Amino acid sequence: MAVAGDLIDRFLGLPRTAPVDYGVARDLRVPMPDGVALVADLHRPREAGPLPVVLMRTPYGKHRADARLFAGVLARRGFQVVVQNTRGVFGSGGEFRPFHDEKDDGLATLAWLRAQPWCDGRVAAAGGSYPGFAVWAMAPYADPPLAAIGLGATASEFAGSFYPGGALALHNTLVWSAKLGTRDPARTGRRAPGPLHDRRVRRAMRHLPVGEADTAAIGRPEPFLREVTAHAEDPGFWAATDHSAAVAATTAPATMATGWWDPFLRRQLRDFAALHEAGRQARITIGPWGHDAKAMFAILADQVEWLEGHLMGDRAALRRAPVRLHLQESGRWLDFERWPPPGTRTTPLYLTGGLSWEPPAGTADEPVAFTYDPLDPTPSVGGPLLLPGRGGQRDNTATERRPDVAVLTGAPLDRDLDLIGPVSATVHVRAGTGHGDLFVRLCDVDGRGVSRNVTDGVLRISAPGTVRAEVEMHPTGYRFRRGHRLRVMLAGGAFPRFARNLGRGEPAGRAVASRRVRFEILRDAAHPSALHLPVWHG
Repeated sequence: MAVAGDLIDRFLGLPRTAPVDYGVARDLRVPMPDGVALVADLHRPREAGPLPVVLMRTPYGKHRADARLFAGVLARRGFQVVVQNTRGVFGSGGEFRPFHDEKDDGLATLAWLRAQPWCDGRVAAAGGSYPGFAVWAMAPYADPPLAAIGLGATASEFAGSFYPGGALALHNTLVWSAKLGTRDPARTGRRAPGPLHDRRVRRAMRHLPVGEADTAAIGRPEPFLREVTAHAEDPGFWAATDHSAAVAATTAPATMATGWWDPFLRRQLRDFAALHEAGRQARITIGPWGHDAKAMFAILADQVEWLEGHLMGDRAALRRAPVRLHLQESGRWLDFERWPPPGTRTTPLYLTGGLSWEPPAGTADEPVAFTYDPLDPTPSVGGPLLLPGRGGQRDNTATERRPDVAVLTGAPLDRDLDLIGPVSATVHVRAGTGHGDLFVRLCDVDGRGVSRNVTDGVLRISAPGTVRAEVEMHPTGYRFRRGHRLRVMLAGGAFPRFARNLGRGEPAGRAVASRRVRFEILRDAAHPSALHLPVWHG
């Protein structure tokens, strides 16, 4: 075990340390105010007195490899770790209602921990993805504050990720719903997912109505998908699960780690900015990762370093810039004092006959048009996805050849162009039926003509006539190399990443009938459509 632990530490890039002998007390019952008990495992150095506690709360099961890895790495380094199954999963009582109960259950667990004789009163909390959200659901309200928090590939508000730009994020929502529906065979009566599971889920993405795609995917209703699709036109339903307004009041020192291709990056950067602007102790690392195993290992290493600094007194590793990021295609890691970095200037790139840094003059450029057919939807390629192996940067060439997209390309660059920061687009558009989704993607075209996605965004349009569409796109840190060209692709969707807009304005979860939608993109002097790019002058 000592040899295995040493290999894991070396793999994670952690400094070597003498391993601590620890034991595990399993299935401790933690009482909630409503009488429900949640189960947890306590990983604790043997024959130790009261110690601080690191808490992780997970709906995926404390038995899973990632939870055991998290607890084992910390326990070998002398930490006391509690991994708890959230309400309604793997032996914990009650019903699992994603995102709804984490505040009350987290605070009740925190009070219970502080009352235990083996806890010295100091509690930190850490986790990635949903366990990271569970940290945010508790941290702003903890009194006294948590000793430190670690937040990996997560955010204080998740509902915006269900409906980016008002469109339903079908791929990520159905993938996660199917995972929930098959996670706990003891409760669902279903066997764990087999090798055909992913294929069945992919096929189910075409099911109409979308609100019943769960039965096509896993053979039974899944409450989370039903909630998300039922409230696609009412995101206010999730208000009680939104902790973003409390972020700035969070005084616990916070470390964050994520990747450029993580679906929660946009909101995680907002959380970081809120902490930084409030003068809190916070840092963030953004690497060339997605929502995947590489990110998980980086998150764990980041959190171990942070927790050692704040609970064990090893402050040396904490002396770094608040922002550390990988500039893609440059091979460089960069440190900055804030986000967006100093030296970044938002610069418009105009949609003209091609792409231009100069605004259009007169009316020479006619609207560019394309027609979107929900029965033959424009496919999505890559991007920030939850399912490993399908997201990230991909070759877009085949999609760009389709007749249902518009493609505008700039001239070859005479020098490297670095983008670091938030990206957006202003597009003057007409959707023929008054109902449609505008998908905007920025790509990097290399010297061989291969076009790869860099960032994108979507906006649901529900208005007749010409609309000034303000599209929030995914943040990026990316180098376009000299000789490469920038390309913008516009489409009426990106399926199955986003649910098809059926063009009739009917509720997304129940709609089945469809209409083709003709889009016109205006790009003259009176309608200067453009991307707003964060050009970094380093």
